[in-house]
Amino acid sequence: MNLGIIGAGWIADKMAYTIAGLPKEEGITTYGIASRDLGKAQAFARKYSVPVAYGSYRELVEDPNVDLVYIATPHSHHYDHTKLALEGGKAVLCEKAFMANGAEAREILDLAHSRGLFITEAIWTRYMPLSHKVKELIDSGEIGEPRLIRASLCYQMDNKERILRPDLCGGALLDLGVYCINFARMFFGGDIASVESSCVKFPGGMDKYDSMELFYADGKVAHLTTAAACLCNREGIICGNEGYIVVENINCPERVRVFHDYKQTAEYLPPAGQVTGYEYQVMASRDAMRDGLLESEYMPHQETIAIMDMMDSLRAEWGVKYPMDR
Repeated sequence: MNLGIIGAGWIADKMAYTIAGLPKEEGITTYGIASRDLGKAQAFARKYSVPVAYGSYRELVEDPNVDLVYIATPHSHHYDHTKLALEGGKAVLCEKAFMANGAEAREILDLAHSRGLFITEAIWTRYMPLSHKVKELIDSGEIGEPRLIRASLCYQMDNKERILRPDLCGGALLDLGVYCINFARMFFGGDIASVESSCVKFPGGMDKYDSMELFYADGKVAHLTTAAACLCNREGIICGNEGYIVVENINCPERVRVFHDYKQTAEYLPPAGQVTGYEYQVMASRDAMRDGLLESEYMPHQETIAIMDMMDSLRAEWGVKYPMDR
């Protein structure tokens, strides 16, 4: 499968590095890199031995040799670039947050469905084997009845333009909080009865610190915190009445530990051959496309919509607005 990347920034760099590290038998190659700056694309191509560099996104989309387009541009540009790829007949793996808002997400998914094209959100934790192991432990009753989740994800990012600017869909929520929300929904599901939240904003109006409390219909609770102006342990804990599970780094699970009577009873690590963790979303896309599917089982379209809608509601409550909101 030939992967084409739109955008040549740091996340595209990580994806190309990851694909270059995959065994050849996986059959996945970074075939093309597109940037609005041809020189930048050519430098990227040299660095990772990518066969083709394009000076425009349209050139990549029109190349018949590209099988899957990875959208690696800021949230604010996902709609335009994904639409371009779909209109060019390409399957799409689009970085999180999927779109700026729920309206854009619905329009894009409707377009993909109407054209019979595969598309999925690149929220990499959804595809990782270690995340699947946590779900397996919970479902097996390893910690008894799961009742509480606590998850935090914070980075020092208040000097980054994309975090501060409304026109780039800035703030902590779409960049970091989306991981906390996905963490809760992966393990507790989506039957959420109510949400209580608050945020502290940057001077420009984007959310800096976010607190979200999800109350489930069956009594479970998820307490989520995220921030773009400090550091934290990035830890997630799933608490049951017979034990608890600690996930180190909810952004990219590095280790999972199980506790009973406050003593560690098991430990799980990523697969030995893991490159960075980015590979699993690409492999899942390849497998789904091979099977003629339009979505991935690991991130169904309805789940993407539900999370975009939740983030829309949170931003509306906080008064955090983007120019593309409708």
